[in-house]
Amino acid sequence: MSKQLRAGLMLTLTALIWGAAFVAQSVGMDYVGPFTYLCSRSVIAGIVLLPLIKSTSKNEKPGQFDRSTLIKGGIACGIALFAASILQQVGIKYTTVGKAGFITSLYMIIVPIIGIFLGRRAPKKVWFSVVVAVIGMYLLCMNGVEGIGKGDLLVLLCALGFAFHILIIDHFSPMVNGIKMSCIQFWITAAISAVPMFLIEKPSMSSIIAAWAPILYAGALSSGVGYTLQIVAQKDIDPTVASLICSLESVFSVLFGWLLLHQALSLKELAGCALVFIGVILTQIPDRQKA
Repeated sequence: MSKQLRAGLMLTLTALIWGAAFVAQSVGMDYVGPFTYLCSRSVIAGIVLLPLIKSTSKNEKPGQFDRSTLIKGGIACGIALFAASILQQVGIKYTTVGKAGFITSLYMIIVPIIGIFLGRRAPKKVWFSVVVAVIGMYLLCMNGVEGIGKGDLLVLLCALGFAFHILIIDHFSPMVNGIKMSCIQFWITAAISAVPMFLIEKPSMSSIIAAWAPILYAGALSSGVGYTLQIVAQKDIDPTVASLICSLESVFSVLFGWLLLHQALSLKELAGCALVFIGVILTQIPDRQKA
C-alpha cells in the first residue's frame, strides 16, 4: 500500500469519526455552553494522547525532531483549532445546520486559494475536483435560499480557520512527532477556552457530568483520534486533497442521521453525496507520467 493511499484511508476514517460527532455535539450543547464543551473535549483529547506519546517516543532517535519546532507547531495548531471550532459552535446557534455544513465545507476551496499566495499551485485535476465537491455539498446541505446572517458569517470565518489549520499542519507535520504536536494543540485549545468558560458561562460540575457521554466521544474519538490521524496522515498527502477528503464529514453526518436517526435522504441529497465522493476519488487518480 502506497503512503498516499494509506494517508487517504486514514483521512477518510477521520471524516467518518467527525461525521458521527455531529450527533454528540448536538446533544452535548443541551447541557453546557460552547466554551465549556470545547474546553472539556480538548482536555479529554489531551489526556487520551498522553500514553500514546510515551509509546511512540521510544521509537524516536536522539535529535530526530527539534523541540522548539514542535512547540511552535503545537501552539499554532491549537490557536487555529480553537478559533475554527468556537466560531462553528457559536455560528450554528444563529443559522441552520444545513447552511452551516455547506459553509464550513468551503475550507476545501479556501485551502488551494491560500496556497496560491504561498507559492503552491494545485493541479487542474484538483481544482475540477473541488468544483464537483462544492456542487455536491450544495445539493447535500442547502435546503432553500436564505439571506446571509450573523451565523453564516461566523461559520464562514470558521471555514477560514479550518483552512489555516490544515495548512499549518502541512507545514509542521513533516518536522515533528505528529502525536506530540496533536497533544499540545489540545492543551492550548483547552487553555484558551477555559478563560471565557469561567468568565462567561461559569459551568457547574453537574452540567458537565450530565453531558459526559457526548463530551467523552468528542474528546476521545473526534478530537483525540480524529485530529491525530489528520496530522499523521498529512505528512504523505497534498493539503488540498486532504481538505477534500476531510470534507466527507458532512456526507457522513447526513448518512449517520439516516442510519441512526432514520432521517430519509432525498434524491437531491443522494446526488450530493455521490458528487462529493466523485470529487474525492478524482483527486486520488494518479497523474499520467510524461514519456
